[in-house]
Amino acid sequence: QVQLVESGGGLVQAGGSLRLSCVASGRTFSTYAVGWFRQAPGKEREFVASIIKNSGYRSYADSVKGRSTISRDNAKNTVYLQMNSLKPEDTAVYYCAAKLESENEYGYWGQGTQVTVSS
Repeated sequence: QVQLVESGGGLVQAGGSLRLSCVASGRTFSTYAVGWFRQAPGKEREFVASIIKNSGYRSYADSVKGRSTISRDNAKNTVYLQMNSLKPEDTAVYYCAAKLESENEYGYWGQGTQVTVSS
């Protein structure tokens, strides 16, 4: 069982930066792949970025590629999403999710953190 808690969201002007954190409970967190997703009002949830258990492979949505970096510190049970050059269209609730790499779907989700980018 893994429990996830996101933090780091807030209100920022366009062009600014935020670092989101996802802290997990559980001693086996290092064995999980972790993803960041977001959902804007009236839109479906979409993939943002993901990282496998040993940080060897990272994946990004085209919309954030080059502006965002996902990383993890397994000693701290934490995954980060550094977002730079933020745009108003990045406004959304951001969720982290975890799954074992053998699974197809993310089975563990946090409660989300709001990111609002003003123009």
